[in-house]
Amino acid sequence: MNVRPFLDAKTMNPGDKMLETIDGAIARCKVAVAIFSPRYCESYFCLHELSLMVETNKKIIPIFCDIKPSDLLLEDFKNFPPNEVERFRRALREARYTVGLSYNSLNGNWSDLITNASDIIIKNVWQEGPQI
Repeated sequence: MNVRPFLDAKTMNPGDKMLETIDGAIARCKVAVAIFSPRYCESYFCLHELSLMVETNKKIIPIFCDIKPSDLLLEDFKNFPPNEVERFRRALREARYTVGLSYNSLNGNWSDLITNASDIIIKNVWQEGPQI
């Protein structure tokens, strides 16, 4: 299996254009993992990436860390460009209704989460085809 994971902090190099590089990685991927945290909806970059995943019909594996899917709401949208707000809301609605993994940092086992997520990702990669 030819798996080429992309994690911005590990894959990008000094001088890379951030949005251009991340957008290209999302465009090429078969399966995407979105890790939602209590402050996820405050990040323009997180919301942009999720929107692109949804718009390009990627298989998204959500991981809800210390947050319930119903909490994925864009409440303080004044910090975002007006033309992006509806795009972000649409992507968050899609994520709320996608079955994912839940993790509670107070009593969860990080190793179990990583193992479960890896198994699900590998299964989905094989369903999509042998290359991601």
